[in-house]
Amino acid sequence: MSKKSKWGFSTKSIHIGNKANNQHGSVAPPIHLTSTFKQDGVGQNRGHDYSRVSNPTRSRLEENLAAIEGSKFTTCYSSGMAATTALFQLFDKGDHILVSRNTYGGTYRMAMNVLSRQGIEFEWIDTRDPKNIENSIKENTKLVHVESPTNPLLELCDIHAAGQVCKRKNVLLSVDNTFMSPYGQRPLELGASITMQSSTKSLSGHSDILGGVLATNDEELYEKLQFMLKATGGVPSPFDNWITLRSTKTLALRYQRASDNAFELAKWLSDHQNISKTIYPGLDSHPQHEIARKQQLSPKGDVVFGSMLSIDLGDVESRDNFLSKIEIFQLAESLGSVESLVCIPFFMTHAAVPEETKLEMGITESLVRLSIGIEDAEDLKSDLSIALEK
Repeated sequence: MSKKSKWGFSTKSIHIGNKANNQHGSVAPPIHLTSTFKQDGVGQNRGHDYSRVSNPTRSRLEENLAAIEGSKFTTCYSSGMAATTALFQLFDKGDHILVSRNTYGGTYRMAMNVLSRQGIEFEWIDTRDPKNIENSIKENTKLVHVESPTNPLLELCDIHAAGQVCKRKNVLLSVDNTFMSPYGQRPLELGASITMQSSTKSLSGHSDILGGVLATNDEELYEKLQFMLKATGGVPSPFDNWITLRSTKTLALRYQRASDNAFELAKWLSDHQNISKTIYPGLDSHPQHEIARKQQLSPKGDVVFGSMLSIDLGDVESRDNFLSKIEIFQLAESLGSVESLVCIPFFMTHAAVPEETKLEMGITESLVRLSIGIEDAEDLKSDLSIALEK
């Protein structure tokens, strides 16, 4: 067994894929900003021939992400949606895919407005109960795709229990792990076949690149994903790969700090008189708090409740008053960055979901999603306190 496999999470994230350059000894590896590569003869390349197929910078990032994800194989994409689309495109006309009911709105848009027209059947279900997953699987079901926690209601799926169901039924289980990152949850260890992440979020963590990644231990799945990437071309740029490779070095520090901030703020917000509901897996009031304690674990085994929380302000007037007063928090799409962001899912991330469906799930016009950053917690609390005044 390689010594590297015994390294801790942060040591892997800093050193694997970041070997000093052999030619000049630069500690930070170079960026290979090239679309094509000189070949020594017909069919004789030096490991790469065209950057849509592979690129040294992307290869280093994939090696790095595989190490911290605990997977044998990873494939990087130009965005989280490119990764999700590639995952769904593994399947054919007539195949059936089950998806968590309040998953990211972009996933809904892609599935229902694009791929369903090509004959793939999608069904949106409540994945909090493994029995519901089992009862929803049909003869033509090929994949169960879950988010845990979901966006934005932070519902949890017992990934281990879901994995057992899927294994018995001979169905693949994929987990969108964007909210937790490999630092806070590693679905492959819990029984998932594939884990997906938008590396735009916590992996890069600075709101400056787009990217996505799929990880698996199944070589056959990996080969299919590689072929699909070559065929469809949803590759990330070498520069975005390099920025992400730099950013994963601090993932453990950033994610733990953001999670600690979120936990402190959630406890305070849950008692605030001007908030009708606070949703956070770390609160005892969360109906799946114990599942979070079981599966949302740091690489050292400590419970990590995550950097995301949602609050419902009760009415649109209170929401608009809140948004007009925030100073540190910024109203913007995305999450998982060093800076704290707020989002109104009803009109932003979940705009593509039918209004009736949103309201049925609890995604109201007054629901505010908070992505907690790594600022000083007292400053964040002060900013929210002023914004919540009526």
